[in-house]
Amino acid sequence: MVLQVVSIYIIVHYNTYHEAAFGNTANRITGSVNKRYNGIQNYFKLKQTNDSLLAANEALYNKLKTDNNLPDSASKTVVDTVKLDSMVQSRSIEYLGSKVVANSVSAQNNYMVLFGTNVPKFKNGMGIVDANNNVAGVVTEVTGNYAVVMSLLHKDSRLSAKLLKGGETGTLVWDGNTPGLLTLTAISKGAKIAVGDSVITSGFSTIFPKGLLVGTVHQLFKEAATSNYRIVVKSAANFDDIQYAYGILNIHQNAVKALLEKTKQTAQ
Repeated sequence: MVLQVVSIYIIVHYNTYHEAAFGNTANRITGSVNKRYNGIQNYFKLKQTNDSLLAANEALYNKLKTDNNLPDSASKTVVDTVKLDSMVQSRSIEYLGSKVVANSVSAQNNYMVLFGTNVPKFKNGMGIVDANNNVAGVVTEVTGNYAVVMSLLHKDSRLSAKLLKGGETGTLVWDGNTPGLLTLTAISKGAKIAVGDSVITSGFSTIFPKGLLVGTVHQLFKEAATSNYRIVVKSAANFDDIQYAYGILNIHQNAVKALLEKTKQTAQ
């Protein structure tokens, strides 16, 4: 055996052809082993990778220009010392990442359960979007690191939405039948609508900022008894496979709610 090994070594080491053939074979074997090893290693690191992506998305969402309110210079003098680029001073929306640990789509009233270290910051009435920033639901209850979300696929869900192209605003509801297909009501027959048009949040509430994608027009019908369309909207969020979600913290939400409550009490 020793002589055999020595003979193979001499042949490979002192013969160019055999050395190249041996090196090529050894590289293929080593590459195959390394590929399998990396696959196994990546599998056991999936959770760490997903958590990193969740944090990265959260950071990117929090840098969106649409989520900031810059000082209005129309009615006052602005000097060079004003910090217009301060994220702390101008931020109005903050995204908080979480993981979906429970979800239902086949019931009349569907809910999601979220878990994460950010969840204690969630509040009742907070808007929830999926990993692609598509509208998914509204928080109804928070306990510790867990939050319950009323999905858009809930018969009590009501969302102010508008057509991106024409700007007509209506109310988005779910009839409890087909998961993923919603109904946009109160849109006049005079509106110019086509299948495939985008439906976005109207921004007329403190739950969701304006412009988040809700879905696309799937079908439209003219209601016989009214002057409105009945528009079937295919939701942008895939409720069958939603794994991560973000809570939208509107920093001004409490102030707006307090002002509205005060106005209602004054009117009474």
